[in-house]
Formats: sequence, C-alpha cells, structure tokens
Amino acid sequence: MSALEPTLLLPAHEPAPLGLDDWAQACHAALAAGEQLVMLFGRPQADGSEAWLITAVLYSPAAGLRVLRSRAARGARYPALTAHFPAAQMAERELWEQTGLRPEGHPWLKPVRFEGERQQQMDAYPFFVVRGQEVHEVGVGPIHASVIEPGHFRFMCHGERVQHLEIQLGYQHRGVEALLLQRPPLALTPLVESIAGDASIAHAWAHCAAIEALAGVSVAPGVDQVRAVALELERIAMHLVALGGMATDIAFLQGGATYGRLRTAIINATQRVCGNRFGRGWLRPGGVRHAIDAARRQDLLDTLAAFARDFAQVNELMLGARSVRSRLRGTGIVSTQAARELGLVGLAARASGVARDSRHELPGHVYREHPLPLLTEDGGDCWARMRLRMREIDASLAWLQQQLQDVSSDLAGEALVPIGALRADRLCITVCEGFRGPVVQAVETGADGALLHYKVQDASMLNWFGLAIAVRDNEISDFPICNKSFDLSYCGNDL
Repeated sequence: MSALEPTLLLPAHEPAPLGLDDWAQACHAALAAGEQLVMLFGRPQADGSEAWLITAVLYSPAAGLRVLRSRAARGARYPALTAHFPAAQMAERELWEQTGLRPEGHPWLKPVRFEGERQQQMDAYPFFVVRGQEVHEVGVGPIHASVIEPGHFRFMCHGERVQHLEIQLGYQHRGVEALLLQRPPLALTPLVESIAGDASIAHAWAHCAAIEALAGVSVAPGVDQVRAVALELERIAMHLVALGGMATDIAFLQGGATYGRLRTAIINATQRVCGNRFGRGWLRPGGVRHAIDAARRQDLLDTLAAFARDFAQVNELMLGARSVRSRLRGTGIVSTQAARELGLVGLAARASGVARDSRHELPGHVYREHPLPLLTEDGGDCWARMRLRMREIDASLAWLQQQLQDVSSDLAGEALVPIGALRADRLCITVCEGFRGPVVQAVETGADGALLHYKVQDASMLNWFGLAIAVRDNEISDFPICNKSFDLSYCGNDL
C-alpha cells in the first residue's frame, strides 16, 4: 500500500504508547516540522483500568498518515499544543471534553458539544465579553426563524460593526460515536449516512473503506470509481446549495432560483441511479449496491450536458453583476496566514490560498489515476469562496464527463464482496474529501474483533471558528452572507 493512501491500517499496539509528556513533546516536534494534525482523540483502556489511550493522527506530504499514541491517567495534564499551534485548539477542546485530560495553557478551553456530565451546563457557557462604551451584544438563536438546526451566535458589536462573534453549538448532540458501537459493523452504514446528511457519500465512503480494511477485503478499482462519481455528484449538488443561499441572501433572485433548480437536476440524477437524492443506500462495505450501467451512464451525461450550459450562464450573471461584487468582495476576509494558523480545511482553506485537498494529498487509486486540479483563490473573502465553488463545480463536472464518456472505464461495479470477521486489535484511519473538506474516521477493534472505538470528524468542526474570524470588523448585516459562504454543518459538529 502506498504511503499516500487515504486509509491507514495498523496493529493496535503500534506505535508503542509514550508517556503523556513525551507524547506531547513528540506532537509538538511534529507540528513544528510542518506536519498537520488531522485528528486527536482518546478512549478508555480496554483492560478496564482508570486510564485513557490517546491518539494523534498526523499528516506530512512525504510520509502520508501516521499516529502517535499515549497512555494517560484520568485527570492528567499535559502542555497544550494550542499555545504554539492554534490549529490544535478545537481538537484539544474536544479531547478535554471527552476524556477530562487538561491541556495546560490552552487559551480557549471551552466545551464543544456539552457531552456527558456537561449536558446540563449549557447555560453556564463562558462567553467572551467585549467591554467599552457603546459596545452591545446581539444574540441570535439557538432557535432560528428558519428550518435549520439550533445554534447560538453572540455578536459583540460597536454600532453595526462586529468586534467579535462567538458561536455556541452542541444543542443537538446525538451521541453518534456511542451509537456506532451498538450495532453490528455491517449494519452501520445507514447510521453513518445520517451523521451529516448533505455529506452522506463522503461519510459512507470513509466508513466502507475502514470496514473493508479491517476485514482484509479489497474491492475492484471500478467500485471506488463509482464511489468517486457519487462523491463528485454530491460535491456539485452541495456547492450549489451555498451558491443559491448566497444569491438569495443578497436578493440576486436569478441566481437563487437557478442554482436551486440546477441542484434539483443533480440530486434527481443521483436518485435515478441509486433510489435516493442524497445517495443513501448507494455505498456499502464490499462495494456499491447500484452500478452505473450504459443507460444510467447516458442519463448522467445528458443531465450534465444540460446542466453545464445553464450553470455557465447563471455564473456569468453572478460574476458580472455590480450588486454581487459590491456585497461579496472584501466581505468576510480570512487571510492566508489566519487560515493556515487556525487549521482551516477544505474549501474554506483553499479560498484563502491554502492548497489543501486530500484528493491530492492522499489520492488513493481513483484520484491518482484520474486527478482533478487543485484549485485555490487568494482573496479569502465571500467573493473568493463563491468563485471557488463555481470553479470546483466546473472541475467536478469535467471530471465526471470524462469518466462517463470513457467507454473503457469500469463503472459497472460488481456484486458486493462478502465481509467476514474484522481483524482483531487493529486501528484504521480513513480520510475522504467531502465538499466541505476532509471527513476523517478512526475505527478500532478489540481482541475479539468487535468494534472497540469509533471516532468521527466532519470538516465543519475545524471550520466554525474560521467563520467567527471572518465576521470580525464587518457589518452585522453581512453575517448571513459570511455564514452561507462557509456553509458549515451544525450536526457535523454536534455529532
């Protein structure tokens, strides 16, 4: 297996756990050397002792994925990575909330989801306070005047200008990670698909790859090619949601109506392939349940050809309208330095000039053999995030047409490969680049081969703080545009 695969499988005892201080020092050295912190989590020791096993997942362009592990007593403390590497702030907060391990020197140690004993403490959330004459606070949510999920946004304003925004989530914490341990591994995909419903394909692919690796099963290249087709269709459809929302928020009605119609065309095409507009039921461990035969291939090509014409026309209208440029250019800026230091991922990072895309960093067979261009924008504002969505849709569209037009490409799939018992004492890490950014899942088996731990990370968790930074020094009326330009998931954070 190539080092730059999106799946890493290790014996559970490798590498050997370090002492907590040594582990923190090793993580510090890795981040100082330019490695990226992909995920950080802990689980109780399998032997029932009062201790935690801590895992840091790291990435470097040369070596791909690797892990550093540590054993720590309950209530232990270690030097916070965030003090030197702000990108670790959210991961360390989540680790503290889930395990009680305290990162000493963390500058912003607050709950992420109000898990466990903190579930009844949301009213005591320690909001940041801005003081000064004429400074006032505006609270929005958690219940919104729209059919969206709950979240509280507290704006600290001087006049109409936002000095600071604090985002409090966790109102819909569902305990997904615990639920994933209560069913047989082969019955989990429907639950995984509902972790963040608009990223069903990305989460399902990451899950399928983990189960297949743990079972020692290899699927044919054509299977992953079908999965990639599903993923790029999902990327197009969900980028259109953000484009339509941005157009609607600035009252550019041609864009709002047309992007919505085009999204419907794409998700209806997905439904004609697999029976569900969000792709649920399409991917399963061992393969795909719905092949792309000749008739479906032609149907997708016809849909994409009609889509391409209308998409180009509405984009020309959006990009050429003075009202659109006036509202979006210079609004909600996140600088390249801020995006890099905060550890933003996916489109939010690329729109600020940070060239990060796991389809390039960890391409696997499909994206290595059939690459997409790595696209970035330098502006870091709402305009850049809008333009990048348009460009990424165009790139996915061209890629899909190339795959579907190539009669030699195997998109027929095959019968599901039988999945037997999972290998015992293994840790598997999988990464799949969803439309918001990388979906990361870590699955570990115990001595009997049963699932011991399941960790899920949606890109939204790493990007919500980026939205808070983007809103600073903007008019409060610009918040809806900034919010939709990021298009983050509440449930992807709250799990």
